[in-house]
Amino acid sequence: MVEVLFNGHAGRLEGRYSQSERPNAPVALILHPDPLFGGTMNNKVVYSLFSCFKDLGFSVLRFNFRGVGRSQGQFENGIGELSDATIALDWLQNMNPDAKQCWIAGYSFGAWIGLQLLMRRPDINNFIAVTPPANERDFSFLAPCPASGLIVQGGRDEITTPSTVETMARRLNNQRHVEIDFAMIEDGDHMYNNHLKDLYKVSGQYVISAMQRRAPLKKRRGRRKKSELEDDYLLDSGVNDEQEYIDDVENGDEE
Repeated sequence: MVEVLFNGHAGRLEGRYSQSERPNAPVALILHPDPLFGGTMNNKVVYSLFSCFKDLGFSVLRFNFRGVGRSQGQFENGIGELSDATIALDWLQNMNPDAKQCWIAGYSFGAWIGLQLLMRRPDINNFIAVTPPANERDFSFLAPCPASGLIVQGGRDEITTPSTVETMARRLNNQRHVEIDFAMIEDGDHMYNNHLKDLYKVSGQYVISAMQRRAPLKKRRGRRKKSELEDDYLLDSGVNDEQEYIDDVENGDEE
């Protein structure tokens, strides 16, 4: 993983990038939560998503929106941040012109920005949206949703209402030509404290199934509880101890 700097419309943007050793590896862009509440690219949920894609052989980029960390500019409550995400995706694809697939993943505010980017970029093949703020932000632009994806929500989230996110996922899953899987991590709070490994596993399982070009998961009208997952499943990443993994990602900031 290396530090990168690239030019956005409001100035320099700061990121962290991992280049896959695999030829024609797929790419993934990871978007962080709301800067007004301390969200940065070092947020532990963002780091977990970054690690998941990296461990699966993707070339992956996470970066700070304008006005965060060493990124220049000022927060613009969505418009500017969408522009930043567009620039970041262009940078990632320019670094990987032969990539077979392109993914977008975001957490909270980053999920909202990521899904807007999805609507504007037909080159994005799939998405992961962790805790999309459906009770605070307007997601009506997903009409229709142009690609299949995974929505993850914590059942004990004290900020984003779980039932609102579940309703959103169900509505999207009723659209034609896409499969929207919904995973409820029942005991997860907004930060996924003590459940980062569950998030890592749920995300990794979805990516693996989607990359194998089969239906990611069957459509579900209700929740998919964590107990329905393969609890003994772990990606081939060397992460085999939950405390070790949590200690690693705890270095990041929280939203």
